[in-house]
Amino acid sequence: MFRKLMAVLCAVAFFVMPANAGDYRVSLVTCYPGQIVYELYGHTAIRIQHGGMDKAYNFGMFSFSKPNFIYRFVKGETDYALAGYPFVYFMPEYVERNSKVVEQVLNLSQKQAEELYLRLEWLSLPENREYRYNYVLDNCATRPRDMIEAVTGGLNYPQPADTTLTFRKMMRSYSENYPWYQFGVDLALGSGIDYRLDAREQMFAPIYLMNAFQGATFTDESGRVVPLVKEKIVLFDGSESPVLPPTPWYLSPVFISLLVLAASLAVTVKDIKRRKISRWFDFIWFLTTGLAGCLVFFLVFVSVHEATSPNYLAFWLNPFCLVVPLLIFIKSMRKWLYFYHFINFAIVLILLAAWGFLPQCANAAFFPLMLCSIIRSANYVYIEKCARKSR
Repeated sequence: MFRKLMAVLCAVAFFVMPANAGDYRVSLVTCYPGQIVYELYGHTAIRIQHGGMDKAYNFGMFSFSKPNFIYRFVKGETDYALAGYPFVYFMPEYVERNSKVVEQVLNLSQKQAEELYLRLEWLSLPENREYRYNYVLDNCATRPRDMIEAVTGGLNYPQPADTTLTFRKMMRSYSENYPWYQFGVDLALGSGIDYRLDAREQMFAPIYLMNAFQGATFTDESGRVVPLVKEKIVLFDGSESPVLPPTPWYLSPVFISLLVLAASLAVTVKDIKRRKISRWFDFIWFLTTGLAGCLVFFLVFVSVHEATSPNYLAFWLNPFCLVVPLLIFIKSMRKWLYFYHFINFAIVLILLAAWGFLPQCANAAFFPLMLCSIIRSANYVYIEKCARKSR
């Protein structure tokens, strides 16, 4: 089917385009990060010029208005699409938000450039344009890379500047001023984003793709090794990081989690002095961790995102935490609550002590919150034991 369509497109191009239409000019266009969360990593597009044609091919098209968009995104079933449109409509968005835009003119032969053009035209047809998006493995940066690799027969990339990078480390470098966003990422994504990346894997981020292309080579049709990039042009000299100002320290996840820990300690000391459990505090705390645990369990056991499992936070945040708000006001259930808190205390304490040996990197704000669960479970066990002795 693909070969037939390419033949048709070639025939159309032959009859429609004038003989002096000029050579193909293919570029990789890289847009630097913006302020909105989905703009944090920047963007990549392919630009193709031929005669009077000047088109951008954008693999980053999506719509929030699609049915169940949030649910499908969390579940890992988000569909993005490729759109080809005049390049004049591509630039204004990035100029408006003052993001730097860089064009790398590629050293492709006319045959390779035409093949890339025809492939992109075929993929941009309504029946072919959608693809299953993956934020680190199949996105608006990796798709253009794969297309260019296909028409060149493969690219040779330079050694990455930093071979210790993981997906999580790279994400944190972009979300430094967005600590609550990173808190959510660290909560949702497990150890699947904590392994060291090779050069190609780092290219999920457009800036890293641009830098890799700048030093990449390939073997041309005559057998010579040639550089991939022929020319680098700054199309718009805007900001390289037009992000929001840093979040104040007193609104950061770490400070808020320390406040929660302080509150937990204060309530616990009060409980021990009066030999009575603050049920309202445990109700709120374990309801919160239980609901967070439902999300973590959904991501681990239902979502098809490969990076959400395994997630060792599930030993701390899980639906079993909801046992406390469900039973804490029922006196006849005190025995079962005692068993839950004893087990929860042991599991979370072991998790906290062993975290440094696990293959998963945690957000610093998690540790004070883990201590909250440990302290409140230990508090319940201690007071319940005291109550049993006095009976």
